[in-house]
Amino acid sequence: METLSTPVISLPRHPNTTTLTVNNGHQHHPHPVFSLIKQCKNIKQLKQIHTQMLRTGLFFDPYSASKLFTPCALGTFSSLEYAREMFDQIPQPNLYTWNTLIRAYSSSAEPIQSFMIFLQLVYNSPYFPNEFTFPFVIKAAARLVQFRVGQAIHGMVIKSSFEDDLFISNSLIHFYAICGDLAMAYCVFVMIGKKDVVSWNSMISGFVQGGFFEKAIELYREMEMENVKPDEVTMVAVLSACAKKRDLEFGRWVCSYIEKNGIKMDLTLSNAMLDMYVKCGSLEDAKSLFDKMEEKDIVSWTTMIDGYAKLGEFDAAMSVLAAVPIQQIATWNALISAYEQNGKPNEALSIFHEQLSKNVNPDEFTFVSVLSACAQLGAMDIGVQIHAKMKKQGIKLNCYLTTSLIDMYTKCGNLDKALEVFHTVKSRDVFVWSTMIAGFAMYGRGRDALDLFSRMQEAKVKPNAVTFTNVLCACSHSGLVDEGRMFFNQMEPVYGAVPGVKHYTCMVDMLGRAGLLNEAVEFIEKMPIVPGASVWGALLGACKIHENVELAEYACSHLLELEPENHGALVLLSNIYAKTGKWDNVSELRKHMRVSGLKKEPGCSSIEVNGEIHKFLAGESSHPLCKEIYSKLDEIVARLKSFGYVPNRSHLLQLVEEEDVQEQALNLHSERLAIAYGLISVEPSQPIRIVKNLRVCGDCHSVAKLISKLYNREILLRDRYRFHHFSGGNCSCMDYW
Repeated sequence: METLSTPVISLPRHPNTTTLTVNNGHQHHPHPVFSLIKQCKNIKQLKQIHTQMLRTGLFFDPYSASKLFTPCALGTFSSLEYAREMFDQIPQPNLYTWNTLIRAYSSSAEPIQSFMIFLQLVYNSPYFPNEFTFPFVIKAAARLVQFRVGQAIHGMVIKSSFEDDLFISNSLIHFYAICGDLAMAYCVFVMIGKKDVVSWNSMISGFVQGGFFEKAIELYREMEMENVKPDEVTMVAVLSACAKKRDLEFGRWVCSYIEKNGIKMDLTLSNAMLDMYVKCGSLEDAKSLFDKMEEKDIVSWTTMIDGYAKLGEFDAAMSVLAAVPIQQIATWNALISAYEQNGKPNEALSIFHEQLSKNVNPDEFTFVSVLSACAQLGAMDIGVQIHAKMKKQGIKLNCYLTTSLIDMYTKCGNLDKALEVFHTVKSRDVFVWSTMIAGFAMYGRGRDALDLFSRMQEAKVKPNAVTFTNVLCACSHSGLVDEGRMFFNQMEPVYGAVPGVKHYTCMVDMLGRAGLLNEAVEFIEKMPIVPGASVWGALLGACKIHENVELAEYACSHLLELEPENHGALVLLSNIYAKTGKWDNVSELRKHMRVSGLKKEPGCSSIEVNGEIHKFLAGESSHPLCKEIYSKLDEIVARLKSFGYVPNRSHLLQLVEEEDVQEQALNLHSERLAIAYGLISVEPSQPIRIVKNLRVCGDCHSVAKLISKLYNREILLRDRYRFHHFSGGNCSCMDYW
């Protein structure tokens, strides 16, 4: 057992000699035990003194008890559990002791206990909260984001005439900012007579956290005019505002100010400067600062990796990762996330496997990124393996992971498994519900999507803008026009969700698909916001379905005004011309694209076989099994012809006079090559799952239906907009797409 380094002394039994001031006002020397308390180096030594004070009765003096209690609750080796037991032993704790316990809990893992102790103080003690009580109970309210509790405490502050206390006011600014009520935070700030640097820092930080970056910078300039000297906390907040605003010029000025005014450069401030340079795209400045930093932590390394990766400099990002002294999961996560978010899912999975090979265990953030990468690729086998690893590692499903799993399974073609995940979890936030609704929408199961939306409301989960995008998308893909109109009209008055450009686009798409082209045009003309490119693109797509050339030209002209380089618009218009036999117009558009240097985005289809992704471009000839694939393709064509199949050549962009060349061009579409490879490589009992980057063409859609019947195979094809489940000669979209 550890013993005190200072010899234990005998303590007198009578506590009246321990206080510095007694009721008659006479002064007494501090008791020798107080110096022993100060010398304690661990909780065991404090417990020894506690035992002696109980034995001598000294502990039952409120002042003496508070001297022992403070290091137990707030010391470097404190034990809050033991402090609470000690508190309950004190017959009449003084106000200082009450405040100390409230303060300790406000910074603990259980800030709610601050409220409990506060209520006991108010209702079960002879004391009333003072200016040292309120700041810490307000802090607890901020940590728990308990707006109404904080408001009630603010009311007590006013009734107690402490509203002018600077420490309390600063705490209130922070509380209201954390709870998102910046107007109230600013009101408290303005009412402070003499603000200190903490007042300014709290309000500037509040504006930054609330997304009002310009306001934060304006307030900083006002602070300078008031001749209040900023400190390192101020500069971290201002640099964060510059980073979010992408204001490199002012950010550089702030860095210069820091250097000229000798503001303490700690690691937090250095990292804030680094983050500002990276987010503003100045990697040269970031690298210069990074190289000069004497001290670096995981945040420093991760910031540099993230900066390089997000600008596409992946080799440099890998070099930084290799130089990290101690490999930690955060650095790997930065690189994996950057690859995934930059449309490089294969590379993200490659880094993930390298991470595993180095025995760096993934965490929740890793799994969210790699599941998203699998969703992009349609990599079902890899996604299943990752899900299994999550279970093996004992990872508990939070809402982020649940959302990622549902998204992965739906986009990889296994809606049943997505539903299984959805029904298994107990906690479902708005994003979990919205993702499952999106899954039904992608598969054309509009009624199921709307039923789930009803269940979401029964569960008291408030839908947001994302939810309504998915609901309207479900209505569009299933032809539920009346329901779509109803939900769109209810968004703001019933649910408080203001329609945005995505919702207007969904409505135009829904009306257009249903053939209500005139209503779609009227809807666009009455929009309260300027129609974006996506709105005109939706109208143009509808014109292709219904072969309305005049309206297509109208929509395309508006679209090209907004996006002159949009090759997709010209391709779509060309397809409309081809579909209606206007080959002269097709030639003119092709010539315009050639002269303008615009190129059609190449079609690309991928298929996963045994955990490996195989990609096919139109006319692909580099695959190792190229010979077998084309042989299977010839077999498919022969069987299709014997079944009465006639190619629909209107789906070709270019004007090709020879019919056999036209037919060959159709046969070489990327999705057909992927299907042929699937027939060779995927077990007959397993569905063929394909992902295409563009909308599947009408002829390939017809061919896929026939192949599913002739070869008795299930084919799941995900194109840019939705899923097509081909089986027995039919498609789940029921040709409504």
